[in-house]
Amino acid sequence: MKKLSALLLTLAAALAIAGSALATDNDVPAPPAIGATIVDFTLPDTNGKEQSLASLKGKNGTVLIFIAVQCPVSNAYNERMEKLAQDYKARGITVVGINSNSSETADAVKAHAAAHNLSFVILKDNGNKIADALGATKTPEAYVLDVNNKLVYHGRIDNSRDLAQVNSNELREALDATLSGKPVAKTTAAAFGCSIKRAD
Repeated sequence: MKKLSALLLTLAAALAIAGSALATDNDVPAPPAIGATIVDFTLPDTNGKEQSLASLKGKNGTVLIFIAVQCPVSNAYNERMEKLAQDYKARGITVVGINSNSSETADAVKAHAAAHNLSFVILKDNGNKIADALGATKTPEAYVLDVNNKLVYHGRIDNSRDLAQVNSNELREALDATLSGKPVAKTTAAAFGCSIKRAD
């Protein structure tokens, strides 16, 4: 009986180790906690020019949105993202797009932005370094940074890719609260969309 117990324990331990190894291969780092300061980073834009977060940030805050060229969910938000960028630009908040898909080139990102009239800066995250640093997994997925680069909201733009079904606007609510100097009521809301196609 003791031998059988020892064998079962050994087998269970081996399975646990194998399972954790498999999980590690597919794991994306956890996102920073709400309230964490996002450190400055530099990425090339679609013209190959290096742009830093410090140079792009708005005087009242910044929105980082992970976007895609081919994702139908991200594409359903193109007009809403552009409207958001225009609405808040005048209020001192800058919207910055980030494309971390290894399957989408900078040229494809640039052509996509032109075709869909996206006027905000889009950065190319080669090797998904910033996606990893922020724990981003979906397109679209948004991060709101206050004037001090503190993360105050992380998640979806709103509750539905179908504009007619939208009845909660978490991203806009977070921005409005930040501009009013109030705490953000809902600091996280699970993003939905296509998975970021990470580099091997």
